[in-house]
Amino acid sequence: MQTDPVLVESLVVFSIVLCVHTAVWNQLSWCCIALAVQAFYVQLKWDRLLRTGAAVFQFRPSANSGVLPASMVLPLLGLALRGRCVAVGNVYFERFAMVITVTGMMLALFLSLIALGITRPVPTNTCVIAGIAGSAILYTVKQMLTVSEVIEVLEVLLIFVYLSLILLYLLPRCFTPGEALLVLGGVSFIINQLIKRSLASAANANADPLHFFLPVAVVGCVLLGVFFAVLFLFMESETWAASVFFHLMTAVLGLGLLVPWLSLLTQHHPVAWIFHFMTLSNARLWLLAYWSFLALVAVVVVLRQNGRRSGSSKKQQVSTAVRKYFHLLVVLTFVPGLVLDRPLLHLAAVVCLAAFLFLELVRFFRIRPLGAPLRRLLTLFLDERDSGPLILTHIYLLLGVSLPVWLSPGPCTPKGGLGGAGGLVPYAGVLAVGVGDTVASVFGSTVGEIRWPGTKKTFEGTATSVFAQVIAVVIFLIADGSINLNASYSWVVGSVAMVAMLEAYTSQIDNLLLPLYLYVLLLL
Repeated sequence: MQTDPVLVESLVVFSIVLCVHTAVWNQLSWCCIALAVQAFYVQLKWDRLLRTGAAVFQFRPSANSGVLPASMVLPLLGLALRGRCVAVGNVYFERFAMVITVTGMMLALFLSLIALGITRPVPTNTCVIAGIAGSAILYTVKQMLTVSEVIEVLEVLLIFVYLSLILLYLLPRCFTPGEALLVLGGVSFIINQLIKRSLASAANANADPLHFFLPVAVVGCVLLGVFFAVLFLFMESETWAASVFFHLMTAVLGLGLLVPWLSLLTQHHPVAWIFHFMTLSNARLWLLAYWSFLALVAVVVVLRQNGRRSGSSKKQQVSTAVRKYFHLLVVLTFVPGLVLDRPLLHLAAVVCLAAFLFLELVRFFRIRPLGAPLRRLLTLFLDERDSGPLILTHIYLLLGVSLPVWLSPGPCTPKGGLGGAGGLVPYAGVLAVGVGDTVASVFGSTVGEIRWPGTKKTFEGTATSVFAQVIAVVIFLIADGSINLNASYSWVVGSVAMVAMLEAYTSQIDNLLLPLYLYVLLLL
């Protein structure tokens, strides 16, 4: 009897949910268990819809729906953050973390309603399970949230609905249902928080300006992409006139909207603040020079691999080992930043994300002069997950290693820093994607022989992945004096092992999913 990888993936996710429940143990953690149960049954319905082609939109092929693992990310993240905030007595961010948890639950329930509504015949048993779980969650939320917090959750849900309708129509085959929930749900939450902070700009006087650059950059890229996606439905995008108009509108959006918006939020001129921030010390300038050198190396790798491809070659994609060069470059980029200067790394990652998103829009719309060369150069690095019009794997890689840095619970961190496994929280992306996923892929594809049942992944790849991450933790302990694991070594190894098993069985974008689950486990 062949093992179903979806069942094993679900078992790993349930194990992580139970770990969080055991560590937190409150009403919302019980709701997370109920949500996981109903998401498991709804995932089966989504998988059937994808196989029969009955889903409303065109989702990414060659993958299951991924509803269960994606549905649990935001709720578990909120629970873990809330536990840290309760420990230090930060009431404001404790309530904020609760809003994150409830928002994730509502988004997952909405996705479940869509699946149950379009499934024929109506799945009676799944409807009953989803109804019971949803009723329990709604009753708990009613008891715990204030009216303003409920309105905030509904605002995010409304943004998510409209954003999903627009982007899933304009970008077919780019996401699975679970990936759409995770990515668009996160973007919707960021948009809502940015609007909320903008309307209460006077309350931002004491806030760190660094934390406003990410939401403004994300919203700016979303606005630019949606505007031109609609515009280019009615005009040709490959002409010089359209390209000049694109660059002019980008400048207008940046200088006329985003820069004043950042000035309002940060109470500083953003360009002057960034220049002052980068030149505070010579160490920062050396770090920026080092990162620039690594970026140049990445460009050289892309050009060299394309130069090796001859016109008569039948090989259209590079090997897994070559693709993992970029994972190695990410490790070499992020580790020095994490050890030496995390605020600078935070800002540099935001700038890099904005550049990646802008260049992807240029490639997607074929904007001159870079659109056609980018299409030609990046074709060699596509894999089966880049089946839609967008190329997202490199963006997911950057997000995977950056999110633990951006989500670092600063206001809920004790004066001495996070103790135990929490000290490794900013390194979650580097461990899961930069080290673990890279070693698993390289060793699994070269020396792996024993395959996990139902998958192409190998036992040797997973085992070496866990071992490599443990070695990396030891190196981080030596290099970073702020990490003090105390007696939490076994928890770190267990967390790494669970995430490695998830990597072996998931068909979702592991660059995005694995760091978030490892982040949650290390934060407990």
